[in-house]
Amino acid sequence: MGLADIAAETAVTTSRQEVRGVATVDDTGVNLDARLRDHADALPCAPEAAATVVERYVDGDSVGEAGRAAAVAPVTAAKVLHRAGVEGVTPLAPTARTVLRDWLSGNLSRADALELTGADEAEFALAAYVETHDPVAELVDATRRDAARPLGGDALVHKRDALGETMSAPTDRFSSSVRN
Repeated sequence: MGLADIAAETAVTTSRQEVRGVATVDDTGVNLDARLRDHADALPCAPEAAATVVERYVDGDSVGEAGRAAAVAPVTAAKVLHRAGVEGVTPLAPTARTVLRDWLSGNLSRADALELTGADEAEFALAAYVETHDPVAELVDATRRDAARPLGGDALVHKRDALGETMSAPTDRFSSSVRN
């Protein structure tokens, strides 16, 4: 069977086009420095540095790269992101976090907890900070780019969500049937 035979058996059953506007996600008016200054007491560093960390992290930098850009230690950058509601900045696995909680509640010595978690001093300290400091709702709101999208997470998902109105499902492009 050649291409001509295949093409002869293909028929378009629906041909419709929807007019869709251009999807825009514009956060150029967001003054993150000013938003963070209002909550400076909840930040582990200066609001300007925190803004740099958040912006660089959202743009795809690692926690360490975002910290270096803001001239703060990577641990401080992770603390900023945690307070701003970014999940997953703790360096410990779930079982190790349980051990850490046992230490925090006084059921385990620090030396034993360090040994059982397998963490170094910096990782242990960051994990303890994450366990003892909740995200700050005002910081979470202040660092959101728009009301529909939380900070952090998968950049591909954010891009898909931002451009969702411009994309169509595979079945929307065309509908064809092949006769057998």
